[in-house]
Amino acid sequence: MSGRARETHRRLVLRGAGTLFVLCLALGTVPPVLAGDAPEFRVITHASRPEASVTHEFLADAFLKNVTRWPGDEAIRPVDQRADSAVRRHFSDGVLRRSVQAVKTYWQQRIFSGRGVPPPELESDEAVVHYVEAHPGALGYISGNVPAGKAKVLAVAP
Repeated sequence: MSGRARETHRRLVLRGAGTLFVLCLALGTVPPVLAGDAPEFRVITHASRPEASVTHEFLADAFLKNVTRWPGDEAIRPVDQRADSAVRRHFSDGVLRRSVQAVKTYWQQRIFSGRGVPPPELESDEAVVHYVEAHPGALGYISGNVPAGKAKVLAVAP
């Protein structure tokens, strides 16, 4: 299978999985593949945010700071986890579609050219939860089995 055909196949599989996930959310069920397993990460925001879901594209743009405002014009305050954490690797691979190292390189280039600074890196899931609870506009991610406290868990649509 050629590289292009493999990429097309991967996209179709991911699109089908995303459609199944959204359908299961609408029906209030859990896909059998996910039943009993905690997701690799969950996306959280401040409890005052009205959004119930965000897209992968919005998340990537927010964490790469290509989008800096929520609908309604509040500043987005993304927060990352430590570069060596498993949840950061899952988030980077799944949402940003880049390795953690590639994201670090992206930010080095942006800093050098004077076009921004990366989101702050916090030490733990609990630190991310506390940050998100304390900052309106905050956007973070935590391991799938960690309590979100008073933060709102967002569904992630494909």
